[in-house]
Amino acid sequence: MILYALLALAYAFLYLPIVIMMIFSFNASRLVTVWGGFSTKWYGELLHDEKVLDAAWLSLKVAMTSATLATVLGTLAAVILVRFHRFPGRTLFTGMVTAPLVMPEVITGLAMLLLFVAMEHLLGWPAGRSMTTIIIAHITFSLSFVTVVVRSKLAQMDVSLEEAAMDLGARPLTVFMSVTLPLIAPALLAGWLLAFTLSIDDVVISAFVSGPGATPLPIVIFSKVRLGVSPEINALATIVVALVGVAMAVAGSKALKREQPRPS
Repeated sequence: MILYALLALAYAFLYLPIVIMMIFSFNASRLVTVWGGFSTKWYGELLHDEKVLDAAWLSLKVAMTSATLATVLGTLAAVILVRFHRFPGRTLFTGMVTAPLVMPEVITGLAMLLLFVAMEHLLGWPAGRSMTTIIIAHITFSLSFVTVVVRSKLAQMDVSLEEAAMDLGARPLTVFMSVTLPLIAPALLAGWLLAFTLSIDDVVISAFVSGPGATPLPIVIFSKVRLGVSPEINALATIVVALVGVAMAVAGSKALKREQPRPS
């Protein structure tokens, strides 16, 4: 009973604040600590807030683009590390790929900012902080997570399947596209989702590489919270939680259907 009580206490500590936040998103009062009756007006104001909507659309575009490119580059890095055991600079390459995993985000963001400033002075590109700089920065730190996920899947894969395909006359590129990619597809999807989540949730690095014309949603939320939490922010957070919950429910239902035994 004690273990169940501790478990319930831990879950309450994690999720009770989220539930309270969702309840107060329907608060008629502007004060988030005083209940003024049930109202959905803050959702209406949120849908008419162009700054928040533009930031959400920018974050979505950045997350999808950076996750896709990070998945492509991370897969190539994982293939190199798993399939090519010895090559000049392997230790340096491995360290550069995995460094963002343990590097503080403040250091990464500052380094990216200094890099973009130096490139702008020397090459004239990128011109200021924009969506391009945010995408490049997000690819840089999410690439490592994709590489780790795909690398573990490649290391567990049966190499004899690729060898059999090559024995049957398939070229290396055909083997990779027809055999390797389908086998590591779950790892690719997991890496893409992880990179997408990291990108759309990032605050520290985005604060360094974003500019006035390109402000992602987490920065907008952070700036609003600094001036005081409003029911509009609670409404926005509730929508995000609802979307995540729906996605988890759909994914869970599909997983249960795959696990159910098929009738013979």
